Amino acid sequence: MTLNELERLISNLLRVGVVEEVDTEKMVCRVRTGDILTDWIRWGADRAGAGRSWHAPVAGEQVIIGAVNGELTTAFVLCSLYSDKNSAPSHSAQAMHKTFSDGAVIEYEPETGELTVTGIQKATVNAAQKIDATAPEVTVTASTQINFNTPKVVCSDNLTCATLNVEKGGEMTGNITHKDGQFSSNGVVVDNHSHGGVERGGSWTDGIK
Repeated sequence: MTLNELERLISNLLRVGVVEEVDTEKMVCRVRTGDILTDWIRWGADRAGAGRSWHAPVAGEQVIIGAVNGELTTAFVLCSLYSDKNSAPSHSAQAMHKTFSDGAVIEYEPETGELTVTGIQKATVNAAQKIDATAPEVTVTASTQINFNTPKVVCSDNLTCATLNVEKGGEMTGNITHKDGQFSSNGVVVDNHSHGGVERGGSWTDGIK
């Protein structure tokens, strides 16, 4: 082996390049490093066993490629590097931050203890058994409507609402207190209405009106 060949192999052990093409079906990409365009090579993953993760590189992403024995035919993408084109999305010393191509962001900031998800179009959670959410206070805001598609909704304590519409009947059990306004039943104001067909005395009315 000549000195030039040895230098070439050593220089190819680690190289910096820019992703030029990506094939997500075959899980490979091509990287431009200097005047060289690699063959289709694999990229590294956080996990690739029974537990797996996926976040494919994109064209224009700066990466480090490694090559076994310095031969680019064995090359693979080790990791990505921030660049002038794609700078760091956060400068926090502790945050876990992910920014996606559509502008969506997932971030956990240990300094404030806050988990933030913004910019998404839809969120779906499917659980086979149960979902638990526990906090001293929970706020849910919807600009149009909140739907509960379930045979039964249980509120274990006080329920306060601005208005209430019951469309398919129901039952009330226990003491009910009403104040400040009329209480109507089938067009009759319960706390203020007249009874007809009766004179003063011990007779009962024959109905209300």
